[in-house]
Amino acid sequence: MTLEFRLLGGVEALVDGQPLDIGPVRQRTVLAILLAEANAPVSVDQLIDRVWADRPPRQVRNSLYSYVTRLRRALAPAEDVHITRHSGSYRLTVDEQSVDLHRFRRLTAEAHRIGDDRRAEELLAEALGLWRGDAFADLDAPWPHRIRTALDAERRAVELDRVDIGLRLGRHGELLAELAVNAERHPLDERIVGQLMLALYRSGRQSDAIDLYHRTRSQLVEQLGVDPGPALAARYQQLLTGEPAEQPRTVLAPRKPIPCQLPAAPLSFTGRADELAALTDALERASRSAETMTISSVSGTGGIGKTWLVLAWAYQHLAAFPDGQLFVDLRGFTPAGQPVAPSAAIRIFLDGLGVEPDRIPAAFDAQIGLYRSLVADKRLLIVLDNAADTAQVVPLLPGSATCTVVVTSRDRLTGLVSAHGATPLIMDALTELDARNALAARLGAGRLAAEPEAAAAAELLVGCAGFPLALSIVVGRAMAHPSFPLAELAGELRDVSTRLSALDEGEPVASLPAVLSWSYQALPAEQARIFSLLGLTPGPDTTVAAVAALAERSTGAAAAGLRARERTSLVRQDAPGRYRMHDLVRLYALEQAADLPPAEQEAALRRLTDFYLRTTHLGDRILDPHRPETQIVPTTSDAHPRPLADRAAALAWFDAEIHVVLAVQQLALDRGWYRAAWQLAWDTHTYLYRLGLVSDQVVAWEAGLAAARQLDEPGVRARALRRLGKVYSRVDRYDLAVEKLQQALVLAQQSDDLFNQANAHQTLGAIWEELGDYQRALEHAVQATDAYKLMASPEGEANALNQAGWYAAHLGHYEQARIQCEGALELQRHFGISEREAEALDSLGYIAQQSGRYADALTHYREAVDKYREIDDAYNEANLLDRLGHSYLAFGDHEQAELTWRQALALYETQHRDADIERIDQQLAGLHARGSDHAGAPRA
Repeated sequence: MTLEFRLLGGVEALVDGQPLDIGPVRQRTVLAILLAEANAPVSVDQLIDRVWADRPPRQVRNSLYSYVTRLRRALAPAEDVHITRHSGSYRLTVDEQSVDLHRFRRLTAEAHRIGDDRRAEELLAEALGLWRGDAFADLDAPWPHRIRTALDAERRAVELDRVDIGLRLGRHGELLAELAVNAERHPLDERIVGQLMLALYRSGRQSDAIDLYHRTRSQLVEQLGVDPGPALAARYQQLLTGEPAEQPRTVLAPRKPIPCQLPAAPLSFTGRADELAALTDALERASRSAETMTISSVSGTGGIGKTWLVLAWAYQHLAAFPDGQLFVDLRGFTPAGQPVAPSAAIRIFLDGLGVEPDRIPAAFDAQIGLYRSLVADKRLLIVLDNAADTAQVVPLLPGSATCTVVVTSRDRLTGLVSAHGATPLIMDALTELDARNALAARLGAGRLAAEPEAAAAAELLVGCAGFPLALSIVVGRAMAHPSFPLAELAGELRDVSTRLSALDEGEPVASLPAVLSWSYQALPAEQARIFSLLGLTPGPDTTVAAVAALAERSTGAAAAGLRARERTSLVRQDAPGRYRMHDLVRLYALEQAADLPPAEQEAALRRLTDFYLRTTHLGDRILDPHRPETQIVPTTSDAHPRPLADRAAALAWFDAEIHVVLAVQQLALDRGWYRAAWQLAWDTHTYLYRLGLVSDQVVAWEAGLAAARQLDEPGVRARALRRLGKVYSRVDRYDLAVEKLQQALVLAQQSDDLFNQANAHQTLGAIWEELGDYQRALEHAVQATDAYKLMASPEGEANALNQAGWYAAHLGHYEQARIQCEGALELQRHFGISEREAEALDSLGYIAQQSGRYADALTHYREAVDKYREIDDAYNEANLLDRLGHSYLAFGDHEQAELTWRQALALYETQHRDADIERIDQQLAGLHARGSDHAGAPRA
């Protein structure tokens, strides 16, 4: 099957010469954009801007999704072409040589590299033969117009290159007519005029060539106010003196050596599409401005693949640097020795530029001046690898805007970014897909597929955690022992306590611990201590406040330490104020922490646990001040909570920290700090419940119950059993839910614990409701109400009374239900329990709806929605929006019904409630099937 995409003319896709139907003009525009950026991600925002510019339709993202979906169907016959979505962007994977635009550029690049004029002429002719007219000729939008203009200039430059070669080969007679037409079309293009002057001169028409120069000079002065440039003026002088000009030669021989100092391209480089695109984007932005040189600063921890990335990119873009490439390893982070001095690096560059040793000035400033003079106005790539800091780099920067500089370093080189306009590119681990492709590229897909244990390759990838150096070490070991099963190699990485030693081949460049040690050894003693302590921390990331507690330092000192480690790429800040380490870097830090005294490790983790314990308790009290409070028993007394001013601050803290809190809870459980583990389960409950994070609730309360069983307190165990039972019901594990709640009820009855008896009855009522047994649910709710009355707990009584009314309504006892729920609302308002009003209003809305009082139902439901939103209870808000939609439908307002159900759907999706999502989808489809003029299309 032959696949061909055409952009250099109308946009076309052909399989075996037969055109595919690629849809209307905007759909073809989407395809053209993805093809122009083949194998690189294009963000959704970029696609929208390029397709619609400043006039996007109302549902623009839906339209874009529709175009992409249709393109996938249209391109289905092409087996090796895929459109994938990830990280807010789309990528079209394709062999670039099947796209005429990329083939055109490859041919022209090869022509510029080759040393034979005749072969170069053939390549340029082949490249120009790909053009069928104007690029994107059938597309009419701002982006095609912009790129069409740029490509037209690109084609013209190739045409002129071909003419230059033809003149060198002595074909001036054949080219004369073509040049005359070109000069008439572009009378101010000095390159074309110079070519025509040379062809006239060689054809024996010296006077015509001189006349052409004078006419051109007059036009330049009159129209542009400038004289001819140096190249055209020099050609004129040659014609006047009769000197030979550009005599034919068959092989291009550069007058000065072209430096080619790049090391060999990395073997089987795969992935890194986003990073490659970022480097290309920086180059293109600078070339458009033509005012400043391109400087890209590539940073990341040792072994992350910075040099490989830059070399792979450089070899892909050699055509952009016809004047050569300079490269120097500055040895900023090495196992021994000092970083390369700028003076030594300058001499390496001068040598590459062909300067004889005896011609190099003695003074360093003079050397810099000579270097910058030699590279002025040259299209040159300068790679400064493994820089120690900005001060080492600055003297090596050229002064010419035509040069491109790429710097790699473990340091972020913030001075280079702020003072010299460098574009920062921070590298992280490979994605799982890229890591798998890298493994397959080196070992062969056959070896991966041949393993009897399908999980062997996956286990290798987990052990290497996307770290390129780790993958290279594993690949090297596998290639050295081709008969060893991959499962054997994977087993060496399985144990985290020995994983780093398994990634040590005994040579500095093939040892992950050695490479990481070069960064660690560069840290001052205090920063090294904090780095080691970070290895002890649980959770995916950390904050300044947490590190301050961990290290027993001020927040200022902790912030300074984290910034220093971020600058040297030992930690990464993915979100403002949140720092994380790569898994293998964390293991290295943990190994260094083993050298700290055990008492110091223990004290640090106690302070960290108490920081989260106190802050979580504070946040819970803000989210639900009426919730029964438990007493904090900290493991130490010198940790302070993170200040939380209000509900918004508490929610933001929980949003960012919840997975760290759960990891700290498990740490506390493992270390026998049972009170803290139980307390963290209790104080995360409100947040997790209201956000509908049921899987996290299961984790929290299973750990909470495990901790409670170690405490000699029946009330604590009863609470944990009751909470876990309720959580099990939310994940449809009803047998376990009832079992845990019955245990809680028996435990509370045995200890005469009225509070936990009431709560257990109330929760059992909720579970029997979910199981559809409203009579049994009502019986438990009535017992809960009686218990709360005996306790003189108006809040508990109101909740249980509302619950009883809700169950009575489902049994059809609407008047009894209304009285009970109105009584609950009256208690809540009388005692200022505003956080619970939404539940009573919700019940009253349902009762009114079932009684046919739809206007009353809408009033109650809308007020309840507002209340749920005030307290950020998204779980119950979603359920209520579902019921509100039914009321709108009963009231005859189809448009509001659809809008409300779509709001409920969005919440259900964020909460991963699949059954509820399916139900809403069916309701929307049914609404559409009714044929209402107001109803929108069902959800895709």
